Amino acid sequence: MMSEQVQRALAHDRTVDITTTGRRSGQPRRIEIWFHNLDGRIYISGRPGRRGWYANVVAHPEFEFHLKEPARADIPARAHPITDTAERRRVLSGVLAGIGREGALDDWVDRSPLIEVELLGQENSA
Repeated sequence: MMSEQVQRALAHDRTVDITTTGRRSGQPRRIEIWFHNLDGRIYISGRPGRRGWYANVVAHPEFEFHLKEPARADIPARAHPITDTAERRRVLSGVLAGIGREGALDDWVDRSPLIEVELLGQENSA
């Protein structure tokens, strides 16, 4: 069960850090990134192109999801890459509407990384 503060952050915030495991090095890699809550489901995407974080979670799906403000918590997570074109279009249309970039949908569907984030358990206070 997640705290009320964490649930609020997941519903209303956008910026988090994630720590992935390097696909070749096996070393932890932490970056800042936006997440998107669409109907209670958490997604991470990025601008079109190759992204190291995406290659890392494809190779090692377990990662850490770090809330920073106003809640601070480290939450174990698992990445589920979304590769089906129809599902990518549906999810990315919601993502892009949320950031005012609807006109870029085709490019994002074709070339952007996209995962659904499964939060695996109790958060650890950061």
